[in-house]
Amino acid sequence: MHIALVGLPGVGKTTVGRQLAKRLRLPFIDSDSVIESRIGMPIRDYFERHGEQSFREVEQLVIAEITTSLEDRVISTGGGAVLKEANRRCLRDHCKVIYLHSTAEDIFRRLRNDTSRPLLQGGNPLDKLRALLDQRDPLYRETAHFVMETGRPSVSTLVNMIVMQLDLAGCHFDTVGRTAS
Repeated sequence: MHIALVGLPGVGKTTVGRQLAKRLRLPFIDSDSVIESRIGMPIRDYFERHGEQSFREVEQLVIAEITTSLEDRVISTGGGAVLKEANRRCLRDHCKVIYLHSTAEDIFRRLRNDTSRPLLQGGNPLDKLRALLDQRDPLYRETAHFVMETGRPSVSTLVNMIVMQLDLAGCHFDTVGRTAS
């Protein structure tokens, strides 16, 4: 079984995903890293040259590919992966999806010096995060099996909370990370 993390940019999907994968002894894959490898450039550069629509098409292909793999894994998705209905369906059908929810203010504090996120450049980043949250929150919730508040817990506490939630839902892992019967 795959575990996929969704949420706004900067909410901690990659950081939490790496730790969760380590804890469950599963491989970790970051969809944005796969995309960058595929397109041969940073996502920010691709956005500038080809636009968001072209990027979302590449993202859809990558999401379909990594969620239908036979090998169980923890997947960190890009913040906008849920914008395409095909991605939401693919994630929901092939993964246990965890929505890492945070306030726009908390994310802003984490990202205020980050220039690598194309949708947060220019203008007022906090206003952009609020608008993204308003737009995407219903899509994250539609896709997710579980919603985890990231607020103030440490990464290790959040990972423990996710593992407990998965356990309560009957998603048990054996000592090598594979889903136990």
